[in-house]
Amino acid sequence: MSNSLLTKKALAHCLKKRMEHIPLNKITVKQLVNDCGLNRQTFYYHFHDIFELLGWIYQKEAVDGIADYRGYNTWTEGFYKIFLYIENNRAFCLNTLESLGRNHLDAYLYSVTNDLIMGVINELASGIRVSEEDKLFIANFYTLAFSGLVIQWMRDGMKESPKLIIERLNGLLEGQFLKSLHKYEKVN
Repeated sequence: MSNSLLTKKALAHCLKKRMEHIPLNKITVKQLVNDCGLNRQTFYYHFHDIFELLGWIYQKEAVDGIADYRGYNTWTEGFYKIFLYIENNRAFCLNTLESLGRNHLDAYLYSVTNDLIMGVINELASGIRVSEEDKLFIANFYTLAFSGLVIQWMRDGMKESPKLIIERLNGLLEGQFLKSLHKYEKVN
């Protein structure tokens, strides 16, 4: 593992550790580098600010981890992994939700969800004449619905079981992706 990656991981670990007890907007670069035994210049060599580090954490820990679940038969597993990531990183994610870093959580949820849904849409659209613009519109709709569901689940204290949510979601969406594609199908 490169020194650069080790440094980024150390900074990420320190940020997550602090976010267990301290609101994001109260954490400084100076505190992070002191925790890691680094200097400020090292931090700024890797990240422009704490928010960029926050985005990097979501990308590396969560988004990259579900890249293999973008198909029709695996999308529910991908969504389940999103819920598990949030549950396993509860303090970190809730702190992000309640802070100025909220846009990073939104961006993470949108990115990972849209990637999964576009994979499903593209797989199901094989043989269906539907424009790229319409596929993007369909994916955007389902992405925003799912992201909103996750945010509300977090706001409600994450009480409902992710497995139950995924089962209900799967039942609700069974056949709907294909139905949506056929609504936009271009007929000669």
